[in-house]
Amino acid sequence: MADVVEILQRAGGTVRYADLAALTSGRSIRRALERDEITRVAKGVYALPTEPSDLTVALANGGVLSRQSAALHHGLQVVTRPLVPHVTISRTQRPRETELDCVLHRSNELADGNATPPLRTVLDCARHLPFGEALAIADSALRLKKVEPAALTEEAGASRGPGRAAVLRVAAAADERAESALESMLRARVLEAGFTGFVPQYRIRDRSFYARVDLADPLLRIVLEADSFAHHGTRQALRKDCRRYVELAMRGWTLLRYSWEDVILDHSWVGTSLNALTARPTQVPPTATHLAA
Repeated sequence: MADVVEILQRAGGTVRYADLAALTSGRSIRRALERDEITRVAKGVYALPTEPSDLTVALANGGVLSRQSAALHHGLQVVTRPLVPHVTISRTQRPRETELDCVLHRSNELADGNATPPLRTVLDCARHLPFGEALAIADSALRLKKVEPAALTEEAGASRGPGRAAVLRVAAAADERAESALESMLRARVLEAGFTGFVPQYRIRDRSFYARVDLADPLLRIVLEADSFAHHGTRQALRKDCRRYVELAMRGWTLLRYSWEDVILDHSWVGTSLNALTARPTQVPPTATHLAA
């Protein structure tokens, strides 16, 4: 018989009784409980006596991880981590009695496994989350090849009910070229302000210069960068970026830099700054070759 603690460790810290009993004896399970080596978190669900994982909470509540919690389970990037896990149960199911708190949702179709599949997760988030947060998850799913673009477009088109417009909007805007949740959120702010010409991870180069920037509009010749504090943590990194920004200016590009706070906490600053900039009289820039990523 396998060791009970080892079984739970290999299972990620949580296991259903039926799966546990298939690998060890009832006596071993009772002994592990008596020694506080494992704990019963709900009827038929056992876990290691540590801070409960999101999966532990989902199983204890008799459901599967969903929305942002499912996105994290699948390795996708999210803008905001939920304070407690999101869990979906069947509409006909009675909530279980457990002390492990969650945000509980109900669905007519309960997914197999421990979380809603990646495609359904993206669609659920698109339906229920703010546009920027949903777009970051969709971008991440495409970038990591968890979801195929054609499948996202098809399922979004087939969606019905409340939130369909939001689903279609996210599916239309999702782009696998986005490299981070912050960058995706910046693009969402740009789209919300009515600017549709910005391309993710745009490449600008000529004979003596090359740069790949977060977002750029080749017609407006505007570059947008989402800057994290950690990215500029050394003197060398700061000098390199300063040189890069000057090189872009020399070639006729206007660079706007936005901090995490500018993008995430201030809903209007990106749009306000872009509108102010594009309202100025334009100047004829020097020639440079620019290629979309």
